[in-house]
Amino acid sequence: MGRSVKLRSLAKINLDLRVLNKNADNFHELRTVFQTVSLADTIEVDYTPSRKTELSIDDPQAIPDNLILRAARATLDALRVKATVRFRLTKKIPMGGGLGGGSSNAAAVLLALPVLAGRALPLSRAIEIGSRLGSDVPFFLLGGTALALGRGTELYPLPEIAAEPLLILSTGLHIATGPAYGALGRSLTFMGASSSINTFQSYVRALVETRSAGAASALSANDFESAVSGQFPQLKKIQAKLSRLGAAGVRMTGSGSAVVAMFTSRGERERARTMLLRDRMFEGCRIMPAALVSRRSYRALWRRQLSGHVLNEHGGNPGTEVWPLPSRYGR
Repeated sequence: MGRSVKLRSLAKINLDLRVLNKNADNFHELRTVFQTVSLADTIEVDYTPSRKTELSIDDPQAIPDNLILRAARATLDALRVKATVRFRLTKKIPMGGGLGGGSSNAAAVLLALPVLAGRALPLSRAIEIGSRLGSDVPFFLLGGTALALGRGTELYPLPEIAAEPLLILSTGLHIATGPAYGALGRSLTFMGASSSINTFQSYVRALVETRSAGAASALSANDFESAVSGQFPQLKKIQAKLSRLGAAGVRMTGSGSAVVAMFTSRGERERARTMLLRDRMFEGCRIMPAALVSRRSYRALWRRQLSGHVLNEHGGNPGTEVWPLPSRYGR
């Protein structure tokens, strides 16, 4: 019997991002704080048990072997089930902006398919699979605010922070990740590592104490901003304009090129948005209102969108939280 769900697959931003030395495996050692935000893609999933696994996706921008299909195959293999699964993807998260849309889509599959299949996929196993799909994928299995180390897959949830309003600007600039890392000039040794870690720790302490990304933003940094500003000086102009319009904090996210501006109220955000829409400097930008999404709200979203397929609205016994959510079809 077929089972269907419609999922919102949320974006992420980096509230802070430090790039340390390059490791022997050619990946860089990172220190970052991930945060889920309300900007989202939509994924419709139709699941039918079958004797042979068949996967397809309805997406005009889809590429062969994309993350949704890779995540679906890896999940079904881990669950040891076969099924026909049809996906329909509606993109709202800009591609290549540092907002993690593809990784979020993959994590959505890892969270939803076990429920539809009536099987359990422990969080540790889901994180293991997600890590192979992409460095940002494990974070989307947790949501909220999280400190990340290494390649970004070693995660430590942080206390909830305020759901402050944002503007996310997709600049349309193409910043290739590889050259962006190359522009940083990090080698196997990085003389500034100690200083970078200390300032990162100061930011995290301020974030935990104030429970406000805007209030802590004065201590935040994104190392890629300086690395790409020479090639794309308009990014600095965009950030300066947002600061003049009253943003509590302005940061590029990931390796770019999306820029995030935090505001203390929706009214301030909407006034800034109105001004930006009238400014010719921003004609090529997508200006998207959003808000920070806490871990509690993220999991509540998943309970709602999988409603009818999980044991009950609490994901287990009332008053407890089981995560990932257990399927009502489990045997």
